[in-house]
Amino acid sequence: MSPDLFRIQPEVSKALRAGRPVVALESTVITHGLPYPQNVETALAMKAAVRSSGAIPATIALIQGEICVGLSDDQVDYLGKRPRAAVRKCSRRDLPIAIGLKQDGSTTVAATMILAHMLGIKVFATGGIGGVHRGHPFDVSADLIELGRTPVTVVCSGAKSILDLPLTCEVLETQGVPVLGYQTDELPAFFSRTSGLSVTQRVESAQTIANIMQAHQALSLVNGLLVTVPVPESSAMAQEVAEAAILQATAEADEQGIHGASATPWLLSRMVELTDGRSMVANRALLANNGRVAGEIAAALAQAN
Repeated sequence: MSPDLFRIQPEVSKALRAGRPVVALESTVITHGLPYPQNVETALAMKAAVRSSGAIPATIALIQGEICVGLSDDQVDYLGKRPRAAVRKCSRRDLPIAIGLKQDGSTTVAATMILAHMLGIKVFATGGIGGVHRGHPFDVSADLIELGRTPVTVVCSGAKSILDLPLTCEVLETQGVPVLGYQTDELPAFFSRTSGLSVTQRVESAQTIANIMQAHQALSLVNGLLVTVPVPESSAMAQEVAEAAILQATAEADEQGIHGASATPWLLSRMVELTDGRSMVANRALLANNGRVAGEIAAALAQAN
């Protein structure tokens, strides 16, 4: 790893050296997940939620080809106001391109896992991971592959429910990724709290997750761990309501030939329209809540070490 590629915010750098709890945060939610100003407000709320749990937030993005770790509020605002087409959505394949061409880039789950692991950050909070796209079983998100080969604990609300959740679970199993349900027996379905799909193991506390992470590290396993946290009940959508909107949105995407990397941003945007904004309320609530839980896990792990 070349240190010249990174610009690490002093607070984050100091915390890493001291073994204090740090939580990585992705930046695609800022550039491709939500519209302005909700994208900036949500990113700042996630940072605040991580701090409320006693951990240091480290939002990661590329600015003019430089990997910035621990974005300032001004940097978050800069990315949030940029046109979507002006910021490269970076997964594993895109990182060297964005760096080499000195582009602005936001990090997906996969890219954030890679960079967090390089820096020794063990916990990462996001909204929902990518997965297998509905009706397109060969369109498999790089997030799932990264979870099979990068040892970072990812805190999320399951895979985005616009995806094929049963097939996504099958790929996670094939990749050897444990799916831990935080105070739930079922995989959360992003906008709603249940999916009818079982998790690998229910866990009740951040300390239990930290214990599992320590055992995972002791075994020198190279896969990630997935911690799934249901959206707060007060902001959750009923499963049947969310599913009806998803079916309509995915049918429209197929009709318009929207596939690949552009599919998820388009579908999330269309969901907001179809649900009169309820999907955005759920999305913003689960992001902040996941940041809080991730902070608790990072703090428990730091205390155990």
